[in-house]
Amino acid sequence: MSRLIELIRRSAVPANMMRSAALGALAIPESETLEILVCLAQHPIFGEQAQFTLAGWDENSLIRASQDPATPAEVLEYLSSPSNIRPKLLPSLLANPAVPEARLVELAESKSRETLSLLLASQRALGLEKVLRTLSLNHHLLPAESEQVEQMLAQFDKPSSPLEIQTAPLSIPSIDDSETDILQIESEIARFHAEHAAEIAEAEAKPFELTDLTDDETREIQQSVAARHTQAKSQVEPQRLSNLQRIARLTVGERVQLAMKGNREDRFILIRDGAKIVSSAVLESPKLTDSEAEQFATMKNVTENVLRGIAGKRKFIKLYPVMKALCSNPRCPLDLSLTLVKSLIVRDLKDLSANKNVADTLRKVALKLFREKNTVKKRE
Repeated sequence: MSRLIELIRRSAVPANMMRSAALGALAIPESETLEILVCLAQHPIFGEQAQFTLAGWDENSLIRASQDPATPAEVLEYLSSPSNIRPKLLPSLLANPAVPEARLVELAESKSRETLSLLLASQRALGLEKVLRTLSLNHHLLPAESEQVEQMLAQFDKPSSPLEIQTAPLSIPSIDDSETDILQIESEIARFHAEHAAEIAEAEAKPFELTDLTDDETREIQQSVAARHTQAKSQVEPQRLSNLQRIARLTVGERVQLAMKGNREDRFILIRDGAKIVSSAVLESPKLTDSEAEQFATMKNVTENVLRGIAGKRKFIKLYPVMKALCSNPRCPLDLSLTLVKSLIVRDLKDLSANKNVADTLRKVALKLFREKNTVKKRE
C-alpha cells in the first residue's frame, strides 16, 4: 500500500489534496488513483465526489483491474458490489479468483436478467455449489435456466444411505453444520419448542403453504401432497424430491427444526412459510447470517411478521444495509419504516423520496429529511 493512501485513510492530508484525490486529479499511477477513489467513496465529505468520479472512470481501465488477481481486495469488492456492478466488468470479475465466493453468492440473488445470464455463462460460478443453490432459489431464472442449474447441482448431491433415509427428516442434512456449534443449535431448538409448544400444536392442523406462491411452487406442493397420500414416504427416493417438495411433507414441528438447523436454501423457503411460528424460527436460527437477514429485508413475498421480526433483533437492525432495505421494502409496515427512515444517509433519503413503490407518506418524510440533512451537509 502506498504512503499516500495511508495518509488519506487517516485524513492526514490537506483538504484540497483530498478534494483533488476525489476528482481523480492527482499525478499518480492509474492503479493507485483507483484504490484511493475506492477508499474515499466511503468518506463522509468527499465520498459523493469519489463515487461520481468512479462512475465516469474509463471502462477499459476498470476491466484491467477486474481481471487482475493482484488488484487490491477493496477495489474488487467495490467493483463487484451489486450496487456498483457494471455488466461489462462482470465476466472479468466472475473469473477472477481474488473475488470471494460470497460475492458470487450475493450476485446470484440478483433480479437483473443480464447479471443472471452472465453468471450462468461463468465456468467458475457454475462450479460453486453455494452459488448454484442460491441461483436455484432465484425466481427470475427462466425455466431452461432453472433446469440447467438443477443439472449442475446434481453433481454435488450424494445418494443417502438407508439409515439416512429412515431417519429423515428428524436428522436433517445441512451443508454448513461445521460453521455452527451443533450443541448450541440443539439447545436453541429445545428452548424454542418449549416456549412455543402451544403455537406449534395449533399450527399443525393447518396445511402447508407459502406466502405469494408462484404457479411452479403451487404445482410442486400439490404433487408432493398427492404423492404423500398415494404412497408411503419410504417408497419415494428423497434425492429425487426438490427442496420445496421435501419441506411440504414435513409437519410444523419438523419445519421449525429445519428452520433452525437447516441450510441457507431451506431458510429461504421457510422464511415464507404460512405458519408464522416457522418463519419466526428462521429468524431465531443461530446459523442465520447478516447477509441472509439483509436479503430477507428486501423480499416482497414475506409477511409483515417477518419484517417486524428482523427489525426487532438488535444484531440485524444495527446493520445499515438491513435498515435501508426495510425502508425500501413496500411490504414494510409504515410505522416501522417511518421510525427507521430518520437514520438513513442523505443519498439514500434522496433515492427513497423518488421510490414510487413505497407509501406516499414515507416518500414525503424522506424528501423532508433529505432537504434538512442536505442543507446541514452543505453548511459543513
